[in-house]
Amino acid sequence: MNVKWWQTTVIYQIYPRSFQDSDADGIGDLKGIIQRLDYLEKLGITAIWLSPVYKSPNDDNGYDISDYQDIMTEFGTMNDMDELIKQADKRKIKIIMDLVVNHTSDEHKWFIESRKSKDNPYRDYYVWRNPVNGDVPNSLKSIFSGSAWEFDDETGEYYLHLFSKKQPDLNWENEKVRREVWDMMNFWLEKGVGGFRMDVIDLIGKLPDEEITGNGPKIHDYIQEMNRETFGKYDVLTVGETWGATPEIAKLYSDPKRNELSMVFQFEHISLDQQPGKEKWDYKPLEVNELKQVLSKWQTALGNEGWNSLFWNNHDLPRIVSRWGNDTTYRVESAKMFAILLHLMKGTPYIYQGEEIGMTNYLVKDISEVEDIESVNMYNERLANGYQKEDIIASINFKGRDNARTPIQWDRTENAGFTKGTPWLHVNPNYQEINVETNLDNPDSIFYCYQKLIKLRKDNPIIVWGDYELVTDTPQQVFMYLRHYEDETWAVVANFGEEIETVQIEHLGQSNKIVINNYERSTVNFQKLELQPYEAFAVKLKEKRLTIG
Repeated sequence: MNVKWWQTTVIYQIYPRSFQDSDADGIGDLKGIIQRLDYLEKLGITAIWLSPVYKSPNDDNGYDISDYQDIMTEFGTMNDMDELIKQADKRKIKIIMDLVVNHTSDEHKWFIESRKSKDNPYRDYYVWRNPVNGDVPNSLKSIFSGSAWEFDDETGEYYLHLFSKKQPDLNWENEKVRREVWDMMNFWLEKGVGGFRMDVIDLIGKLPDEEITGNGPKIHDYIQEMNRETFGKYDVLTVGETWGATPEIAKLYSDPKRNELSMVFQFEHISLDQQPGKEKWDYKPLEVNELKQVLSKWQTALGNEGWNSLFWNNHDLPRIVSRWGNDTTYRVESAKMFAILLHLMKGTPYIYQGEEIGMTNYLVKDISEVEDIESVNMYNERLANGYQKEDIIASINFKGRDNARTPIQWDRTENAGFTKGTPWLHVNPNYQEINVETNLDNPDSIFYCYQKLIKLRKDNPIIVWGDYELVTDTPQQVFMYLRHYEDETWAVVANFGEEIETVQIEHLGQSNKIVINNYERSTVNFQKLELQPYEAFAVKLKEKRLTIG
């Protein structure tokens, strides 16, 4: 495998609306991000994935784009964007743009034209179908509830929207659409961006008449063409959001020989607390053994035919410390445990803003407190279907997207230092205790645990290139694995529970140099090892390239 810069980097995701407001309008912006670049440089990250900042009416917080080559007024101007790229570059930080090309906003000029008449030159930029027996063309559902088809009075046809009805799907079978997208991507590449995170990219090959949405038969033709026409000419990172990916599918997207993407986001581990065959809102407790199997499968199955992305959190997911950890008694310990377990695996780690200080979910009491369109639509649909309000709110509190979107907690001042205005979304009241300033003042904080993990990755090839081996002879709540590289072996151990757990692995014996840990510990004896609640550490084993398989 040719070594690429993105194999050794750690990426930080910014959700601009909630990061830092510079002009007191309650909404984060580009100048706010520029103000905080020194903080990110201190953390040690070398790339930022920037959620969409393009012109948008904000039906889905920027994922409904009305102009790909302009900036949302609330976020600033194209000059601000150029300055962000420049200032980040000074700090050796690359900007990864969020590429949303499965759909546009219904306020994009292409769609405004497309809906005017059936013979408009832009008609075929989108997916239009005649009614069937006076109703929708078929039973395709929107991911945001209800039918994926919306009737348009102007021409008497339905258009497809796999998300909100204000997010009509582009018709990727139309070569003109693809050409428009290549031109737009090259516009950004020429500005010097470090690559693209590709929103729901596995949907662009959809065959709506056959009700095929993800991983359609032409998807790889489109992405190979995209690679040839745009980013293949640059040394950039591309990561595809692929909700339905298996390791075999992921290899098709990310095998270097296929000239497609650098890597994909797969979500198999994130779906483990969902009842089988149900929606994400129907949750079940996480079984740690299942998590071990899924993460280990992805660590080993790709081999040299793909590359892993490593993440717990993003703008669509609740905070991991509230979801699978303990966000009260053991908040600091469990936040560090998740960090240590993930960042010492093979792949490129992604940190979502606020994760590095242990931010938590915010519990709402009423739907009036909720901004997220997906949660609101689900609430209304389930209420109409007879669900109890309390149960729906409980689901939103556990899985809703607003959990990740509350403003960053910078300090103890009003609105957590995010804005001098009225924040667009509630600030979590625990900002007095959980904030960046408090973390920076405490050498034992979650922030410094992340900072150390990022430095370890830069300094130790074993983390980037080492083989992975799951240790199976542990209690159910203990996740333990080995990394092997050349003549070196590291062991990484994490207790997922609130009980003390005992591990006994005779042939690993006495250790060993502790690399990182979240509890005070001077020695590790694997012949009888007692793990505290949410304890995690990594040790360098004395024995050379020891395997337990």
